[in-house]
Amino acid sequence: MEYWQNIYSNFDPVAFNVAGISVHWYGIMYALALLSAIFIAKWFIKKDKLPISDDMFDSYIWWAEIGVILGARLGYILFYDPNTMYYLTNPWQIFNPFASSGEFVGISGMSYHGAFIGFIIASFLFCRKNKVSFWFLADIAVLGISAAYVFGRIGNFFNQELVGRVTDVSWGIYVDGILRHPSQLYEAVLEGLVVFAILVYYRHRKTFDGQLAVMYGILYSIARIIAEVFRQPDVQLGFLYSNWLTMGMLISGIFTLVSVYIYIVLKNRSLKK
Repeated sequence: MEYWQNIYSNFDPVAFNVAGISVHWYGIMYALALLSAIFIAKWFIKKDKLPISDDMFDSYIWWAEIGVILGARLGYILFYDPNTMYYLTNPWQIFNPFASSGEFVGISGMSYHGAFIGFIIASFLFCRKNKVSFWFLADIAVLGISAAYVFGRIGNFFNQELVGRVTDVSWGIYVDGILRHPSQLYEAVLEGLVVFAILVYYRHRKTFDGQLAVMYGILYSIARIIAEVFRQPDVQLGFLYSNWLTMGMLISGIFTLVSVYIYIVLKNRSLKK
């Protein structure tokens, strides 16, 4: 276990350099997440013979990805970044990948909850424009999203960010000389693989459109709350209350309540048809 515990000392988060620009493993994982989400969703469309054309879904992908990127960045700025007012008053800096010195440093700081909100807004606008059922499309999308999420958290692990809390377990890893839970990998399993497996199991058992989408909101939020127990709170925020409540827990708790409410509304609406 010694090599594993010291993996960060033997691993370079930069995969390679191109023309002086560093390509990080995190970026590669993000690209894999996007591609796998598309592939998996299309695979289920074909396998389950769902009534949506390739052209329609391909068009939707662009809307969804733009919503995810904008939502993820804006969500981080609003929920987590200590310089929120700076970005709100200097919006052109939100996606500026260069430091004041002109050095390319990339864009860091993305929020999953922000990405999810951006995804919902983009999906709603697309469905309204193209007269497609929002809940039907959302049920398809969450199958790909839940599986692809695994790559996102592995990217966090490779990037040595969103580290776990201090521990003494044998599978812990050293971060700056302190043994910590590899919480990013816990999240990859709980919020990704476990949620994906449950949604795949229930996809032929759903009784109304939107059931998988709302189940995803509930399942992800519960898994995130569990994972947050092992994850170090964001350094700029710390614990919000009594050394246990984190921002991730708070937002996930709100998402859980909203998702349960929507589930009840959709369920009751389906029973009246």
